[in-house]
Amino acid sequence: MPTKKQILEFIQSSDIPAGKREIARAFGLKGQEKITLKRLLKDMAEEGLIDGKKTAYHQMGGVPKVTVLRVVEIEDGEAIAIPDNWSPEAPSEPPRLTMKEMKAPKGRGGGKSAPALKRGDRVLSRTEETDAGWVAYPMKKLPARTEGLMGVVELDGTGTPWLAPVDKRVRNSAKIVDLGGAEEGQLVLAEKAGRSERAGVKVIEVVGDPLAPKSFSLIAIAKLGIPHVFPDTVHEEARRAATLPLSEDKREDLRHVPIVAIDPADARDHDDAIWAEPDGEGGYNALIAIADVSFYVRPGSALDKEARKRGNSVYFPDRVVPMLPEVLSADVCSLREGEDRAAMVCHAHIDASGTVKTRKFTRAIVRIHHNIAYEDAQSAVDAGSPPEYLANLWGAWKLLAEAREKREPLELEIPERRVMLNDEGQIAEIAVRERLDAHRVVEDFMIAANVAAAKALEAKNSPVVYRNHEVPAREKMIALRDYMATLEKKLSLGQVIKPSLFNRLLSDITDESEKAQLMEAVLRSQTQAYYGPANTGHFGLALGSYAHFTSPIRRYSDLLVHRALVDAYKLEQPKPPGSLPDTSGLSDKDRANIQEVCDAISQAERRAMEAERDTIDRYVAAWLSGRVGEQFDTRITGVQSFGFFATIERLGGDGLVPVSTLGREHFRYEEAAQALIGEDSGKTYKSGDRLRLQLAEANALTGALKFAVLDADGNVIEPRGARPAPRYGRGGDRKGSGPKKGKYQTNKRGRPGNIRHQGRRK
Repeated sequence: MPTKKQILEFIQSSDIPAGKREIARAFGLKGQEKITLKRLLKDMAEEGLIDGKKTAYHQMGGVPKVTVLRVVEIEDGEAIAIPDNWSPEAPSEPPRLTMKEMKAPKGRGGGKSAPALKRGDRVLSRTEETDAGWVAYPMKKLPARTEGLMGVVELDGTGTPWLAPVDKRVRNSAKIVDLGGAEEGQLVLAEKAGRSERAGVKVIEVVGDPLAPKSFSLIAIAKLGIPHVFPDTVHEEARRAATLPLSEDKREDLRHVPIVAIDPADARDHDDAIWAEPDGEGGYNALIAIADVSFYVRPGSALDKEARKRGNSVYFPDRVVPMLPEVLSADVCSLREGEDRAAMVCHAHIDASGTVKTRKFTRAIVRIHHNIAYEDAQSAVDAGSPPEYLANLWGAWKLLAEAREKREPLELEIPERRVMLNDEGQIAEIAVRERLDAHRVVEDFMIAANVAAAKALEAKNSPVVYRNHEVPAREKMIALRDYMATLEKKLSLGQVIKPSLFNRLLSDITDESEKAQLMEAVLRSQTQAYYGPANTGHFGLALGSYAHFTSPIRRYSDLLVHRALVDAYKLEQPKPPGSLPDTSGLSDKDRANIQEVCDAISQAERRAMEAERDTIDRYVAAWLSGRVGEQFDTRITGVQSFGFFATIERLGGDGLVPVSTLGREHFRYEEAAQALIGEDSGKTYKSGDRLRLQLAEANALTGALKFAVLDADGNVIEPRGARPAPRYGRGGDRKGSGPKKGKYQTNKRGRPGNIRHQGRRK
């Protein structure tokens, strides 16, 4: 079969109009090959490479009249989209189309607008080229292209390729009708080949070896569509911005102040640095210096558009996908020891009660005296004779901590897993990150600065990008009340819901198992934090006004807050030389579209959280794949009618215990109690319980684990309805026309099913 590029070259060079017959004759195609050609030409027409006329095809230089578009940006309230599957044979830069108002079909809503489009949406659209450029008229929204369509190519006994999914939520394999050059065992991205499930899928991108070191983060990046390659124009602009002279005009000179940055030992980008000294009256004067990213990343620039698209940096065990190019994130903007840096500084006076009484924001030049790892700072303090700059920081922090205790924010002990890799990218260790006072020192200084930024902007009636965390919804509180009733504990809903209420519930429990059980329930009752221009307060921190100000290198929300402060406090710098935008404050577009921007960066944050969580799960499963059959101390984290989930103590990695594996007894599910209860024995499995389980499966590509329950003698309980191993073969003989065994697991029909890494202990 000819490639798309070869077909385009033939159409372009042909002296006569080239239709399917002429193309087939030119490449000597016959019989079944002509059917394949027909499908290929249809795909090319859908991609806009050729027109859709079947008698004579012509090369297209634009966009098909009806095609799938992907929204990449929201500008002035309008969605900007590009073709979803822009071909490499097409021009290097895909056309940008302005999406017109999306109307509901006739008879459904009377022609009212459909829900607003957001970045990442895929929309089947009718397109049109006008004097003002390409426009698109949405017809209907489509599901995300990568939903369940990333997996490994496997062959069954007849040689038919199947896509074995890497998403643990997708249980069935899909038949591949177009390999797109992919080979068996490769990790690929695919899309549906038609509307029905029977149409199968076609490969659109080959990612590579699914089990190679550092591949797990690539799976998350590809699956969730995280932008990870900066366009050349952005790199060029970043290099130009990095050469901006650091003018002292309208900047406070703080280079003499011994400001220090306390960060993880392996940190490459240093957003923040802190300093404090006693005020002589029991309080402290403090400085919180934050990288002045707004000076380098101007609104409306290519840098700004790319940062907004990314929303935040994404951190994986093996790599960082930064919000800004490295020349800025790890160099010019990063607060590095001994180097002059541009900073936005919060001057705060902390009184003897730990209250921030006064606040002021300035642009400054700082010179970081020390970059210190958390562990080193803690060791110096624990030794009893820390340097003065650390002693002062700890002294100021104790006042902030006292004020925090009076405020009574939500206190949930949620361990954080840390995956450490060796030089070959393989897992060296998985451990729970230690929580030190040094972490709390920095955290409380940052919270104080974030509150100060929000209140400072409120005082000037300036736009604020708030970090909102709302009070738990009533239906969740009712569910929590019903759950507590199963534990013979009361929760009254007739009172004002405050974080202290949950803290008291947890403090009254001495049994660690029961406490963990209740902590899971409290966590489930909480709402998800988000960004927005309207203030609803931060419930978890027990704060009335809260914004993110302290991490502009890695969060776009913080950059917007910096720009608002530049405007509110007249901190604009002289116009920089070159072609960069003049202002470093908020643009008119920022002000007009602040809600849309907040929605976009909230969505990007959730995407990053999912990517980081899924990647950690894959690393944990890979690390455990050589320990299948071993027993572990676990804790039940969730119960459903189909089984329960358990996590390995101090390690993490949620695994499923299907209800069918609990033995021959029938178990009923009680939702209020979050429990499975045996109808004959009364045996109960409920959220928070600790028990010894055997690891039955560890799927490195999906991150899924499966556990088996043990009897009193430590043996695996025989599953209910256990049957002999099924026969393979669909159109083949009984002895094995199914897929090859070994690297991946197959399902009972001989199709590749859930992938399981048969790892060995290294």
